[in-house]
Amino acid sequence: MKNNLLPASFSSPHDQLAVALDVPDSRSAFELVDRLEGTCRWLKVGMELYYAAGNSLIESLCDRGFRIFLDLKLHDIPNTVAGAVRSVSSLNVELLTIHGFGGRAMLEAAAEAAQAPGAPRLLAVTVLTSMDAGELDSIGVTASPGEQALRLARLAKDSGVDGMVCSAEEVAAIRQATGPDTILVVPGIRPSGSSVDDQRRIASPSEAIARGASLLVVGRPITRAANPAEAARAILDEIASVQNRPI
Repeated sequence: MKNNLLPASFSSPHDQLAVALDVPDSRSAFELVDRLEGTCRWLKVGMELYYAAGNSLIESLCDRGFRIFLDLKLHDIPNTVAGAVRSVSSLNVELLTIHGFGGRAMLEAAAEAAQAPGAPRLLAVTVLTSMDAGELDSIGVTASPGEQALRLARLAKDSGVDGMVCSAEEVAAIRQATGPDTILVVPGIRPSGSSVDDQRRIASPSEAIARGASLLVVGRPITRAANPAEAARAILDEIASVQNRPI
């Protein structure tokens, strides 16, 4: 049976914030986790850390009680991506990213592989939050980021994928197009006054939640803060303020 993870499960601010462990090794990851002081339940492990530390890191984080979002952005021929999804199914990972640009056959193969016991729920990456219209045009995509994200979201939904990764600018339209049970994960979150860094399409935590996001991914505004736990708590407070919910 697959993990029972639906948008209804994102019922508290603690269930709607994932801290991005964008660090180079497991030692740095555990140091950061300790500095979070138990403020967060979700951790996002991306390519840099996963390639350096591997499955042992995932197992250790799960043993500590964290929910893991594995952000590998799989993009290859259908058979290869399906095999990768099956490999990840041996871990206690709840969310895994694949690229929407991989096309229908790849998305369908991944979705079929994710029906296996223990498999993570899949998220199709639509348009990276570091990309704008100019970046899309440079690779031959003439649609706007919003148009392209919506097109890929519909394709992913039709292919059996559980959710999407999109910017806050597209989340409301994608929520309307794909329905209430779709998991919508939004990176590029920047609290008021924080640095934009390399992101192009950003929003505050409250804006993203109000527009229909299920889960927010926050990296540098928390991980580079003098006090990561305090920075995380401030974002949790902002999420809670959207619907006047307790943390």
